[in-house]
Amino acid sequence: MKDSLRLYGHYLSVHIRCVMQYKLSFLLTVIGQFLTAFGLFLTVYYILERFHEVDGFTFSEVLIAFSVMLMSFSIAEMFVRGFDTFASTIANGEFDRILVRPRNEIFQVLASKIEFTRIGRLVQAVVMLCYALLNSPVEWNVSKGITLLLMIAGGVAVFSGLFILYAAICFFTLEGLEFMNIFTDGAREHGKYPISIYGKWVLRFCTYVIPYALFQYYPLLYLFDRAEYVWYRFLPLAAMLFLIPCLLFWRFGLRHYKSTGS
Repeated sequence: MKDSLRLYGHYLSVHIRCVMQYKLSFLLTVIGQFLTAFGLFLTVYYILERFHEVDGFTFSEVLIAFSVMLMSFSIAEMFVRGFDTFASTIANGEFDRILVRPRNEIFQVLASKIEFTRIGRLVQAVVMLCYALLNSPVEWNVSKGITLLLMIAGGVAVFSGLFILYAAICFFTLEGLEFMNIFTDGAREHGKYPISIYGKWVLRFCTYVIPYALFQYYPLLYLFDRAEYVWYRFLPLAAMLFLIPCLLFWRFGLRHYKSTGS
């Protein structure tokens, strides 16, 4: 474990040195990512400026839900980007080389690509969260602070699981399936608001199938003292379990993988 962390740190430093070779390009890309996320913020701002609340949630409350979703997605995309671009890894034969190396293939895919330009979106999420926390009526305590951290960690786990699931499908298709973007980029978009506003069927899907609601909606109710049950604060831990079937499907796909011959 210690050797793996040291090796990952080495990969991390390599990626940092690579992006710093083109500082202006990196800076402009980060700014572009920030402005894109800022555009999403403006849509929420103007809608809530006109209607004041949505499904009983005020502007600052919606911002907490939005920032948690955006932060989770940005962190996952930054550090699990190798799985998001896995289709090209298979197509160009790079995965065949990964398989003959002594390190675990998941570790190698994780370390193969770290997307630091997503810092732009992450900064936007942090700014929104800080603003929301300063203006929300939540009476914060240690329990609610831990719940908020668990919401972000649970979101990172869910999005990481989706990227791994996307990569595992590539073992059978050899190409990425665009419909998976519905569950990653699409979730980032509709996660601007609490999941409940989309209706009970969407809420059920996001509870029992792909558990966005477990780290965004239900613990949000606990933060605002609207939860029917106090154990809603622990649901982000249940969301993290989504990683298990995703990793099992990865293992299943790996056993059935045949070289592309590239």
